[in-house]
Amino acid sequence: MTTPFTSLLYRIYERRLLAQMDASRFPRHVGVILDGHRRYARQSGLPAYTDSYWEGMRRFEKFIDWSAELQIPAITAWALSKDNLSRSAAELDPIYEVLISFFERIPKRCRQHGMGLRFIGSLDLLPSGLITAAKIAMEQTGPGSRDRNLTIAMGYGGRQEIVDACRNLVAELGATVTDPVQLAEKIDHEGLARHMYSSDLPDPDLLIRTSGESRLSGFLLWQSAYAEFVFADVYWPAFRRVDYLRALRDFSRRERRYGR
Repeated sequence: MTTPFTSLLYRIYERRLLAQMDASRFPRHVGVILDGHRRYARQSGLPAYTDSYWEGMRRFEKFIDWSAELQIPAITAWALSKDNLSRSAAELDPIYEVLISFFERIPKRCRQHGMGLRFIGSLDLLPSGLITAAKIAMEQTGPGSRDRNLTIAMGYGGRQEIVDACRNLVAELGATVTDPVQLAEKIDHEGLARHMYSSDLPDPDLLIRTSGESRLSGFLLWQSAYAEFVFADVYWPAFRRVDYLRALRDFSRRERRYGR
């Protein structure tokens, strides 16, 4: 349990961390996997998993604030994977309710920080009420700044994104190229990159996964080729500003070679 004294110590430690870092080396784009809600519920003795998802979304609102304070231009958060959709309705329906409520609140926060809002993934697989709430959230948010973007991935799978990009590129090329050999020759890295869900954003520099799992599970599979990874032991609903600062400190100390 956090006491006023420990809160003070954390604030002092946070200031020390910030003083040790070069903000010019901060990432332009942070991807984050919001993982560990169910384990957090069990560990905390919460009566229902839904309570931990409420905690997780409130934590995500703070994460948006922290990122804005630190001048991180782009965030992509994986809130719900395509694999998650195979869970039972009894488990998913309460999560959808949490997300709908979150989408009702998030436009105000995005406007405060001048952030644009978008959703990526196989949205057609989601309930109509959730899709409607996402669309309304985008409309209420407005365009935001060109340099500040919040992306939320729902029903998302990295392999599916690449498949969709391939299909869209082939459909585009097929409008002018009929020979199969020539069509295959025109499928290249640049063409596929142009058809990724968030092709207008820079690739993520830093990917954070909480809950102690040391894998990406397909998150931004194409875009993460040269990203730096940080795997935090804390469950997402308990993720603190100090955990974020530690991740940024580790990132800023690394020498990025981009495969060279």
